[in-house]
Order: sequence, then structure tokens, then C-alpha cells
Amino acid sequence: MKRMPDLSPNALDLLRLTLVPGLGPVLISRLLKKFGTAGEALGASASLIRTVKGIGDARADAIDRARADLDRLADEELQAISASGVHLIAMGEARYPTLLLHIDDPPPVLYAKGELRPGDLDRAMLAVVGSRKCSHYGLEQSRRFASMLAQAGVTIVSGGARGIDTAAHRGAMEAGGRTVAVMGCGLARAYPPENEELFARIAERGCLLSELPFHTPPTAENFPARNRIISGMSHGTLVIEAGHRSGSLITARLAAEDHGREVFAIPGRVDSAYSAGSLDLIKTGGAVMVTEPADILSVLRDATTFGVGAPISESSERGEPDGILDGSNLFAPEPRARRPVPGTRTLGPIGPSEPDESAQEGAKAARTALATDPVDARILAALELPLTPDQLAIRAELPAHQLRARLTMLEIQKRVRRFGAHFERLG
Repeated sequence: MKRMPDLSPNALDLLRLTLVPGLGPVLISRLLKKFGTAGEALGASASLIRTVKGIGDARADAIDRARADLDRLADEELQAISASGVHLIAMGEARYPTLLLHIDDPPPVLYAKGELRPGDLDRAMLAVVGSRKCSHYGLEQSRRFASMLAQAGVTIVSGGARGIDTAAHRGAMEAGGRTVAVMGCGLARAYPPENEELFARIAERGCLLSELPFHTPPTAENFPARNRIISGMSHGTLVIEAGHRSGSLITARLAAEDHGREVFAIPGRVDSAYSAGSLDLIKTGGAVMVTEPADILSVLRDATTFGVGAPISESSERGEPDGILDGSNLFAPEPRARRPVPGTRTLGPIGPSEPDESAQEGAKAARTALATDPVDARILAALELPLTPDQLAIRAELPAHQLRARLTMLEIQKRVRRFGAHFERLG
């Protein structure tokens, strides 16, 4: 068996741990905290493993019995994924999504088909979620927002499901942008099956991801856990048409309460069951109401830097000001000729799109303009001493949502550091 050449010993040991029956991300995180590395955890005695919270006698004995088969199981898994063009991304590697490391139970390894570039093309990521059963309005808005945001350089993250997810992936690709689909099954399977061609396109233009072993079927219990990855790797989450029992509300709760990320929601009809959950989020303050992609960009700009957007199509028909998608309050590059955004009116099949050279030139100008952001300067100036987020919001005179988003990016850039409930300035 010829192993993948870029698989590190640590990645191989993490893979072995994930193949132990009864071990999930939470228990694996505890084992790593106890023993330091996956290799040390695999080599620990059953009596020591029993001391880890949540393991217990029965699971420790099961882990002990499983060791003899782990090399064979890992070899079989690697052979299967290598033959299918899938590779592993392990915690500790540069390709691993940076934000995902900050959640309580990050996946030890991710199976990936396609390319994930968290420090480059995928540095600004937005989760777009919603119901599988949705209205034409929901599909249209999902495609519209994803298309325009993707043109602005935002990577659209969703779950590959029917309905809102599918429309978001399609909208991003129609705009020539990037998208990531986080699957609730192993990457050997296409679920839902009618999206097989869509998933192939995503692998070419972005990335398919899963934390599950390659041949794992799409069972119901996989999807709530999948939602934490969608939220955890994204700077914010946009909810479109979520009913009262929609799984999208789980993703929104994870984003706001567990991951400290911004949540946005598009308002829908007040008498529509499709929008009941979304409207509740807005009413209770669980989400920021947005009606245009520029509403989201004005917050995401404070979480990361990314390329300038293309002009809004049909802006005069909607009574919007003429100009670029992200508005003059975000970037001020030279004006460019108006170019329609494909797919914002109909939901036809995906067609090829040519890269927009003017958008790429604008992106460079935007990144230069943001190199010395005044909001960053205010935060760093306020951090003469370590402060909690509440203290920092008062000192820097910034709203909480803007501060959270900016702190995330400053932490990624290693300009600030979080320890406990406080932040401190580095350098």
C-alpha cells in the first residue's frame, strides 16, 4: 500500500483515533489534552485512558481491543480516499480552517475533495443556511446573496442539501466565486444523489469537506454535528427561510452562542411557515436583519479583508444607488463598468463564467486600502492592558458585533491574543 506522500505521522495518528469505535471529536479532544499528541494517546495504557473524563471502563477496554486493527483500517481508508482524489487535512496543518480551531470540538481530521485555502482565497467565509423545503423567494434570495457575495471575494459555505443550500452553492459558482460544501456523510457518497454533478463542480471550484470516514452513510444523527463545522469555519452565518424546526436554527445558535460569530437573517413573509424561524431570530435579537448583500459586507469587512465586489445588477430597478456591491462606505476603487450578476432572476442550470479581470484589479486596491484600517487602530490602541470584550467595546467605542468580527481577524493575524476571558495586544 502506497500512502499519500503529504500525510504526516501526526495526521496518520489522528486518523487512527477517529477510526476507534465510540470515539468522537469531544473525547478525542480530551485525549489530546491529557496525552499531548494522538500518538501518545494511542500508546497509553488502558488504565491511564480510563482516567480521561467520559471514557470509562467499557470504552477504555474497547479502545485497547481496537488498537490491533487500527493500522489495517487506516491503510484501507487511505487507499480508498487516494483512489477517489480525496485527501486529509489534520489539525495542526496550515490547510486546516483557522477559525475551526476555536470551537470546543473541532474535527481531528477533515476529508477534502478540492482545495481549501483558509489563508488566501478562503480567508473570508460566510455560512449560508436554510430549509430544504423552501419557497421560490427563498431560492431566489439564496442565489442572489451568494452570487453577489462571492463576487466580492467571500467564500460561501453551506451543507450541500436540497433547497437553500443548493441555491447558495450554485449562486457562488455562477459568479465565478468559491464555495465549500460540508457533507453529512462520507465523501464516497453523494447526498442528496441529485446533486452529484453539483458536488463535482464544487470540488473543481472550491472544496467538499466531511469529518466522517469515507464510506459513512447519510444518517440523521450526522447532520447536527455537521452544522458546527459550517458555523465554526465561517466568519458569520446567513439564515434564509428557516422554519420553527429547521436545522438551520441549530447552526444559527451555534454561531451566536458557542462560536461568537455574527448571525444574519433575511426577512420573509410574516404569514409564511417557511420564514417563521428566521423572523423569530430577527424579533428576539438573535440575528441582524439584512436586505442587501452590502449589509453583510459592512460587517464582514471588520472580520477579514477580501476583494472588492462587482457592481450590483438591476440596481436601478430595485431603487438602489448605482455603484459597486460593497458600497462607498467600504472601499473606494475607481468606478467600473456595470456587469450583470448571472443567475439573480432565474434558477436555470449552472453555466460557465469568465473571470472578471476588473474585479481582480479592484481586489488589489481594496486590500491596499484596508492595510491600515482605522477600526483596527482603535482596538489596538485601547488594548494598552488586557481587557474583556465588554471592556474593550466601551474603551474603543465600538458595537459588540463589529468588535467580535474584527477581533477574530486580529487574532488570526496574530496581532491580538485571547487568554481566558481577556484579549491582549501582541507586538
